[in-house]
Amino acid sequence: MSGLPEVTVTGTLTADPELRYTATGTAVANFTVAANERRFDSNTGGWTDGDATFLRATVWRQVAENVTNSLSKGARVVVTGTLRQRSYETTGGEKRTVLELDVTEIGASLRWATVTVTKATREPARTAANGSSTNRWQSDEPPF
Repeated sequence: MSGLPEVTVTGTLTADPELRYTATGTAVANFTVAANERRFDSNTGGWTDGDATFLRATVWRQVAENVTNSLSKGARVVVTGTLRQRSYETTGGEKRTVLELDVTEIGASLRWATVTVTKATREPARTAANGSSTNRWQSDEPPF
């Protein structure tokens, strides 16, 4: 464990997960989860949505490929991972700070949906663009 806070978030994917590969051939997917509180308003007899919290998430290796093959915009998900704070400067010189989630586990929420689970198979080692052999379970990328 890294000492960073581990959190679990339940929310909705705001767009399809985006899959890409690093120069060494390691899969990485990024997506955003929107979570908001809902309250029952006894005056109106209906539900009221609170402000949404948007959390950018990153997942690596085979899980990244599984996410992009299994989940899409609008899917309700349960995500567990390490919460990280990152600061950067915009092109206009403004300093910004964001919270990001390095995903360790993700799955579809079954609260309002059903899913069919298909076990993924491991792919054998493949050759990266630089000619070296790579394996999705042995890499210099973060272990998330």
